[in-house]
Amino acid sequence: MRPSLTQYVIQRLIVVSIFATLLYSVALIAVPCSYQKYWFHIGVFIFLLLIIITIIYIGTRKITRELKLVQNYLSGVDKFNRSNPQAEFFTREFEDINTQLIEILRKINKRNKQKRKYTAKIKLKNRQRSDMLSAIAHEFRNPISSIIGYAQTVNEDDNIPPTLRKKFLTKIYKNGEKIEELLSRLLLWNRFESGEYRLQMSRFDITPLIEEIKLNLEEKYKNRQIDIPQESLMVYADRALIEIVIKNLIENALKYSQKDVTVKIDGNRISVIDRGIGISTQNIEKVTKKFFRTEKNSWDNSMGLGLAIVKQILKLHNSSLEIKSKKNRGSIFSFTININ
Repeated sequence: MRPSLTQYVIQRLIVVSIFATLLYSVALIAVPCSYQKYWFHIGVFIFLLLIIITIIYIGTRKITRELKLVQNYLSGVDKFNRSNPQAEFFTREFEDINTQLIEILRKINKRNKQKRKYTAKIKLKNRQRSDMLSAIAHEFRNPISSIIGYAQTVNEDDNIPPTLRKKFLTKIYKNGEKIEELLSRLLLWNRFESGEYRLQMSRFDITPLIEEIKLNLEEKYKNRQIDIPQESLMVYADRALIEIVIKNLIENALKYSQKDVTVKIDGNRISVIDRGIGISTQNIEKVTKKFFRTEKNSWDNSMGLGLAIVKQILKLHNSSLEIKSKKNRGSIFSFTININ
C-alpha cells in the first residue's frame, strides 16, 4: 500500500537523518583526530547537505511529473483515452487524485458522446422534416395547380359547353381524390412513426379482398388486365392494412408496366408480378425507404411513402417485402402472411 504524502516525507527525513548520522560517525572513526579540523566538519556538513538537496530534488521531480499528468488530463478531456494504463504514483494522495480524475473524465466523455449522438439525431430529424416538407410541396403542387386551373376556367367561362364542363369537373374531382389519398398516407405514416397504430387482427379470406382491389383499380386504369388467383386463403391479419399493401403493390405494377399484372398465391406467400421497366440493382434496397424517388418518378408516387408504408405494415405483421427485379424485364414483389 502506498504511503500518504506526510508519511512519505517523514520516512525520507528519518532515512536521511539515520544516513547522515551513520556517515558522520563513520567519518569520525575513519579519519584520525589530527585531521579533524574545522574544515573537516564543514566538508562533511556540505556533503550531507548535498545529499539532502538531491533527495529533495528527486522528490520534487516526482511530484512535478505527477502534477504534469494531472494537468494533461485536465487540458485534454476530449483526447482522454480510458485504455491508457495508470501511472505508478509514489503517494496515496496522488493515486487517489488520479483515480478520481479518470472516473470524472470517463463520465465527461460519456456525456459528450451522448450529446454528440443527440445533436446528430436532432440534425437528422430536422433534415427529414425538411425533406418531408419539400416532398409535400412537390407532391401537392400538381393536383392543386390542376384544380385551380380547371376551376378558374369553369368559373370564368359561362358559355363553356356542358361536355367540356363535365370533363373539367371530373378532372377537379380526381385531383381532389389524389390529394385526399396523399393526406391519408401522411396521417397513416405519422401514426406508424409515433407508434400510435394498433393492429386490428381478424381472420378473413384474402381472395375476395384481392378481387375488390382489382375491380377498383381496373376502373381507374382502363384497358388494363389484372390476373388474380381463384383459390381461397384464410389469413389472420389487419384487413385494412393488408388491403393497403396489396393495393400499393398492384398499383405500382400498373404504373410502371404497360402489360398485364398478375397476383399469385403460393401457400402463404402472395406475389405481385409485372413485366414493366423493372428496378436497377442499386435501387432495389432504396425503393422501400421513405421519400426515395428516382428521376422518372411522378407525383403519383405519393412522396415516396408507398413502399415505405408497405414495408412498415409488413413489419407490424412480422413479415417483410421481398423484391426481385430485372431492368426492362419486370419485377416480383412478394410477402408472406400469417395463416394461423
